[in-house]
Amino acid sequence: MDRRAFMSGLTVGLLAAPLTAGAQPARRVWQVGLLDYGSPDAARLAWWRAFHDKLRELGYVEGQTVVFQPRWGHGQVSRLQGLATELVAARVDILVTAGHPAALAAKQATSSIPIVTANGPDPVELGLAETLARPGGNVTGMTSISSELSAKRLGLLKELIPHVSRMAALSDRAARGSALNVRDTEVAARSLGIALQSVAVRPDPKEYDAAFVAMKRDGAGAVIVVQSSAFFASYPRISDLALTHRLPSVGGSREYPEAGGLFSYGADYPDLFRRAATYVDKIFRGAKPADLPVEQPRKFELVINLKTAKALGLTIPPSLLQRADQVIDP
Repeated sequence: MDRRAFMSGLTVGLLAAPLTAGAQPARRVWQVGLLDYGSPDAARLAWWRAFHDKLRELGYVEGQTVVFQPRWGHGQVSRLQGLATELVAARVDILVTAGHPAALAAKQATSSIPIVTANGPDPVELGLAETLARPGGNVTGMTSISSELSAKRLGLLKELIPHVSRMAALSDRAARGSALNVRDTEVAARSLGIALQSVAVRPDPKEYDAAFVAMKRDGAGAVIVVQSSAFFASYPRISDLALTHRLPSVGGSREYPEAGGLFSYGADYPDLFRRAATYVDKIFRGAKPADLPVEQPRKFELVINLKTAKALGLTIPPSLLQRADQVIDP
């Protein structure tokens, strides 16, 4: 199926047939609002495909027991509130969000409709939940951030470039979760004796260019690309700039090295979206979001791009290659 056909499928629904009869709650047509901070690029569509596939496994049939209403923010926080309000006005039964700005917009739009987050930073720090164990409101779901991720990424960079003493963190200026991630990265950097330069940008090509010039000027020896839905469409540009400026770089998901970045370490996002689908099913069966614990990632992936390593003149240690879940070697 080509991308155009798949995008069309997201609009009218993707689920074709149940796997088992009677697997879903009392027969009715559930209205599911999908609110994504990002754009419908190949990576995001694959994540949502995992969500749809899991619901199909659970017995939901598009057009018979479930209807999807997707909305895309295209990396613009200013669009999200209107989209969330639109979905609430459409009387959806549940909102499923991707990217924490989408979750914040959904929460602002409704305090009664259940909200399931498919990814995002700690919802407690964002004010979306009271605790991870008992959210206490109408928001629950998955968080794609665990406490050790920032330290792990820095440790992997340090293993690859032992003498690096200064790094830069490229983050999304418009996303509160990016600031939280940078904070965690700063803590991890201090523990490793690394000076960290924080560079916050809007998702704009001109700002990326200026950011990398500033990193190089200030002596950064590597770059951490802080995970943000707004960056996905620009991964090829970001990875190209990192290579042009001779800066080894790490991202938070496999899509970054697939676009040309050096490597990534982060949550298995399709797995998070599948688990979000199980939360939707639980809520349709009567569970309350307030009582469903927010879950952290269970699966993590290390993906290395050997072509980029060679272009940077880097030799990946065998011990690191052995730990990789995927090695891109065109």
